[in-house]
Amino acid sequence: MVTTMKEVAERAGVSKSTVSQFLQKRYNYMSENTKKKIEQAIEDLSYIPNEVARSLKQKKTFIVGVISSTILSRFTTEVVRAIEDECQLENVQVIVCNTDDDSLKEKKYVQSMIARQVDGLIIFPTEENKKLYVSLAKNGYPFVFVDRKIDEISVDTVLLNNEKASELAVEALIEHGHNNIGIITFPLGKKAITTRSERLSGYRNTLGKHDIPVNENYIKSGRLDEMPNLIGQLFHMEHPPTAIIATNDMILEQVLIYAKNNHLTIPNDFSLIGIDDVSFASFYNPPITTVSQPSFEMGKRSARLLLEKIDQKEQDHEDMSEIIRMNPVINHRESVQKLN
Repeated sequence: MVTTMKEVAERAGVSKSTVSQFLQKRYNYMSENTKKKIEQAIEDLSYIPNEVARSLKQKKTFIVGVISSTILSRFTTEVVRAIEDECQLENVQVIVCNTDDDSLKEKKYVQSMIARQVDGLIIFPTEENKKLYVSLAKNGYPFVFVDRKIDEISVDTVLLNNEKASELAVEALIEHGHNNIGIITFPLGKKAITTRSERLSGYRNTLGKHDIPVNENYIKSGRLDEMPNLIGQLFHMEHPPTAIIATNDMILEQVLIYAKNNHLTIPNDFSLIGIDDVSFASFYNPPITTVSQPSFEMGKRSARLLLEKIDQKEQDHEDMSEIIRMNPVINHRESVQKLN
């Protein structure tokens, strides 16, 4: 037989409303003695709050969805962890879906989460689902973009200053005498994901600022499984780059694997900078120079934005969205060689 809130109240010698306040962690006018009585009653009766009834009464499920691009990336994992931590503070559960940057999977997950009546979504979006997000925005559904933006959609978005990230990497290499700088990214194209297009733009602009011509052969983009071949193309050029920028943590790992398998030493054979400060970068031999982004702060900020949108759902926020850019930081280590 299911224990009711009324039975908990009777066992504790308090009103139902007091038990309700306790369950919602509203302790402002509650004595320690009253809290202990309710805690003991809940334990004695093995009472479990009816979350379904609670969600129907308050028109909330107290669940949010995260539509993640890939759980293989340390950056993404840290963002999702921060989202979960922030939501737990409000007793909101998080469901994580992994899309592998597949726009069809992304669309299906978004539709599935909405069908399950989650209160809102935090999304690592792709451009292909622009129409879907326009529709959600028009209908006032609470959602936030993180790590990427989609132009012409008024949605709160939290992401890195990606052009600055590439600028920091290129500047560091130029200061060490490098002009032949390669860059490796995941697939580009007309609908390239924000991080990829902006980091490449930052690379081009910074070279231009120093009057260094962009060698298109030094720019490689492709899927993760294509990385060994793409990296090999750089090193088998007649004049290979003296330095390489890996635009995310997964690509950095592929470059390091290639170097090991082909007996290339860093920084003697080539200098290397990675965007994303992976845990092993500081103790790799040699320690790898990286450009870090505040992943935990980005996750926390996106969660806070979503929770606020959910609480204020009745209001029209169409013209109140903001793009929040967070600044990267370069961590100088020993993977960049000083050229004469």
